[in-house]
Amino acid sequence: MTEDHRYHYHVIRRAIDEIDRAEAPLSLEALAARMSMSPAHFQRVFTAWVGVSPKRYQQYLALDHARALLRERFTTLETAGAVGLSGGGRLHDLFLTWEAMSPGTYASGGAGLAIRWGWFDSPFGRALVMGTGRGICGLGFAAETGEEATMADLRGRWPNAAFAEDPESLLPRVEAAFGGRGEVPLALIGAPFQIKVWEALLRVPSGEVTTYSEIARAIGRPQAVRAVGTAVGRNPVSWLIPCHRALRKSGALGGYHWGLPVKRALLAREAAFRDAGEAAAPRRSA
Repeated sequence: MTEDHRYHYHVIRRAIDEIDRAEAPLSLEALAARMSMSPAHFQRVFTAWVGVSPKRYQQYLALDHARALLRERFTTLETAGAVGLSGGGRLHDLFLTWEAMSPGTYASGGAGLAIRWGWFDSPFGRALVMGTGRGICGLGFAAETGEEATMADLRGRWPNAAFAEDPESLLPRVEAAFGGRGEVPLALIGAPFQIKVWEALLRVPSGEVTTYSEIARAIGRPQAVRAVGTAVGRNPVSWLIPCHRALRKSGALGGYHWGLPVKRALLAREAAFRDAGEAAAPRRSA
């Protein structure tokens, strides 16, 4: 992540906080003043990161935007599955490939598994990335939870694994993931039911959303909506496995493990890129 990307993120993070606290939409001039920037400079920085104006972005961040997405961009997962897992590139050409670890690896708490980890800058704040020899197995954000809690959370998924700090070995995959080029292998470590849910999430196109009940139907467990919600929340590879695209049937955002402001930013950025003619999520290959 370049210095410009880090700078853009921190400006947008602060702007989103200001928008969240405001009781009414903020003008370009008001937002720029709060960022201690000129309106023209703030507009350029904002548009470079998001792809649309601050005014349009506030529409995406509005509380009813999730309901609009559900009305206009609802994905039927059976249909998505029929056309395969490939979709539009996020920014350039990124492919996700994945394989699941054996159920025994999950049941044993990752015993015998070597997991490398490192902290990286991302468009959504500091990100903790973990990986095995097969691929990325964990990705969590610290903007809302803090680095210590994020680390404890992901390490707690596989308490018996051997962890080693090794950001250099993860860097090529992280750069591909956040830079939008190359192949990113994923190593999914979870219970069989969880992996079915995560596989369903991989079929939701960028800029679109689905519901927990739709996921339940797609995996053949229509009565297991609550269990699906739990599995979505336990997704260990945030963003790349797009749990942020799962909404409640009412159109409410529901929860998000790394904080609702992060979920709103993820959805808003994807919708903005889609409407600007650029998809904001990886292309996928099975």
